Amino acid sequence: MTMPIGVALYGDNGHQVHNELPQQPRARLVATAAFDASKLPSGLATGDVRHYDSLDDILRDERVDLVCLCSPRRRGQAADAMRCLQAGKHVYAEKPCAMTEKELDALIDTANRTGKRFHEMAGTAFEQPYFAMRQVVQSGVIGTVVQVLAQKSYPYHDARPQDEEVDGGLILQNGVHALRMVEHVAGVRITGISAVQTKLGNPCEGELHMATTMMMRLANGGVACAIANYLNPRGFGIWGNETLRIFGTLGMVEATDGGTRTRLVVGSEDRGPLDTSANAPTYLSRLLASLTGGPPMPLSLEEELSPTRWVIRARESARSPAI
Repeated sequence: MTMPIGVALYGDNGHQVHNELPQQPRARLVATAAFDASKLPSGLATGDVRHYDSLDDILRDERVDLVCLCSPRRRGQAADAMRCLQAGKHVYAEKPCAMTEKELDALIDTANRTGKRFHEMAGTAFEQPYFAMRQVVQSGVIGTVVQVLAQKSYPYHDARPQDEEVDGGLILQNGVHALRMVEHVAGVRITGISAVQTKLGNPCEGELHMATTMMMRLANGGVACAIANYLNPRGFGIWGNETLRIFGTLGMVEATDGGTRTRLVVGSEDRGPLDTSANAPTYLSRLLASLTGGPPMPLSLEEELSPTRWVIRARESARSPAI
């Protein structure tokens, strides 16, 4: 029997994987650092788990195979990831895994050079209903994808960092979901992007951008538009107010109201809601399986990180908008 992967958690500045680990037989939590141990699910914080003061302590622990990064300051996370890879650890990182293209390229190069696996927590397309939408597009039933409309909206709360260096900011940590919808769900590569953003609506005297619009050209000649914001009212009832509409030459497929409603229309036939009952494997479970002799990851590293590359470029374009 293959020994479980020894997992360490570094930081809790984001969506750390601790709540998913109890359902992962291929993984065993062995260490944490810069992480509030009280957040660990019952039964996960056993006597075998060592709670360290620093990432260096984790890297010296020979039981650690995989470091899950939600670094306390996102600006430093690419450097943290490269240190882990160079120390012989695999890495699974919160988004954005890097905040500049130079960092992103260095990170990919380090993973290739060390032979250790690096992946971003990039499972948007493998959660329902987007996994079912991805399958619809891949089946060809809606024809060639011509236009994509994506929305990702979160509520504002006082704990949202005003400093983009802490979590990546609106475009990098929020908008990346919308670009994953374009590339990983609709299955078309982005070839050009332009963005605008605004601080209008920020209740504080800070630097937090509250809304952005991104326009894209696609490799097949199509176009896409994505919006992201921190304007989701609490009364909406769902934390992430998401919409995805994919228009093809033969039909369209959509998910609205935070993914709670879906619809497939082909020609003159309204086929109604999608079947989203299938429990798609999570991205973490896919990674753990691939590390223990199972199937490879469903996306190449280039495909996986392409949305991150494009949101980095979008943020740069928003700093000197053309309009």
